[in-house]
Amino acid sequence: MSKPSVIAMPKRSRCAIYTRKSSEEGLDMEFSSLEAQREACEAYVASQRSEGWAAIRERYNDGGFSGGTLDRPALKQLLADIEAGLIDVIVVYKIDRLSRSLMDFAKLVEVFDRNNVTFVSVTQSFNTTTSMGRLTLNILLSFAQFEREVIGERIRDKFAASRKRGMWMGGFVPMGYDVKDRKLVVNEGEAKTVRMIFERFVTLGSASTLARALQAECVLNKRGKRIDKGFIYKLINNRVYLGEAVHKGVSYPGEHEAIISQEVWDGVHAILRESPRVRGAKNRVGSDALLKGIIFSANGTAMTPTFTRKGEKLYHYYVSMDTLRNRETSDGAGPARLPAAMVEGAVVAEMRRLIATPDVAARVVDACRQGEDSIDERTVVEALREFNGLWEKLFPAEQARIVRILVDRVTVSASGLTVDLRNNGIAMLARELNAGMQLREAAE
Repeated sequence: MSKPSVIAMPKRSRCAIYTRKSSEEGLDMEFSSLEAQREACEAYVASQRSEGWAAIRERYNDGGFSGGTLDRPALKQLLADIEAGLIDVIVVYKIDRLSRSLMDFAKLVEVFDRNNVTFVSVTQSFNTTTSMGRLTLNILLSFAQFEREVIGERIRDKFAASRKRGMWMGGFVPMGYDVKDRKLVVNEGEAKTVRMIFERFVTLGSASTLARALQAECVLNKRGKRIDKGFIYKLINNRVYLGEAVHKGVSYPGEHEAIISQEVWDGVHAILRESPRVRGAKNRVGSDALLKGIIFSANGTAMTPTFTRKGEKLYHYYVSMDTLRNRETSDGAGPARLPAAMVEGAVVAEMRRLIATPDVAARVVDACRQGEDSIDERTVVEALREFNGLWEKLFPAEQARIVRILVDRVTVSASGLTVDLRNNGIAMLARELNAGMQLREAAE
């Protein structure tokens, strides 16, 4: 008895027919261009019935849409159904019905390949299910790739040419500027902050110190966020503030106005050329300010120790916080900036003069008598007499500590300096002497 023969049935392929017409003219006719396209595609699908092809009922018709864009409702629905795995073959009357742009066509083919969907044009013998169809597709995609690269080269060349002319080519707008008519214009409010950051960096020499100060003062960047050290480094390295446009590391004169001067830029970058470790060490060397926290302008504004650097030499100053924060100062506030050596020397000279007076010596002895501990008055008086010699042998940190014991406040005015001693400063000094004669030990 013979075995029954088994006939292998071809795999069923779900075919989606896509039609498109650019203009709306004739769409209301009983038999429109879209219907003609569909009939031709249905006939082709029917001819491939032996291969298992079958047209699905869903209609993908874009009437009145250009082939130069992918923003078409029926095409979007088609792509969504492809991603959902509902389609195996796409059939069109001509290739340009799907797209007139090689670049857009390449994007569509990427979607087709990702979902194992083939593409057929019934009037152009274009069928990606065959080897010849795939060859034709590869040729088309090669031209599409060539078109993309040519367009990219043109864009890069135009961008480079525009930057060489100093034009603004878009991107994140730097702090200190706004964009109007595709050009950078100075934002005076932000520009004032930018200048302040550059100038204070020259004064402080440390991005970390400056960042902490700006955060304490609630200074914000263009995006309304707190300024950190990274932002400061980006800002002070941005040549746009010199009125320049930069392309691939090369600077060109820009169309926009500069915010800072070349002199300020050079001062900042003279500091940046030193390594952070060296700069940190230098900053620490200059940190033992005798009057830190006790010196004020005549209007009550604190003055802070700062320094500038020229070459390897540091120049120390006391600067009013009004000046550092770009605030207006009232009349009679006194000098906004004083050399540290001058003002510290004047304060120390006054302190030495007071200690050398008999009245102060008597007050020290009286303080020793009233103390709970027994203090040798002769030893204390002798220490006061030798104070000038001891002072020169003390380390800066120890000198600053003694100044804070004796001096309550130093006020700077247009007429000079006023030194106010602490009411209990002499008594505190006596206890310092009694607690092991720390001045003598520090000198030894």
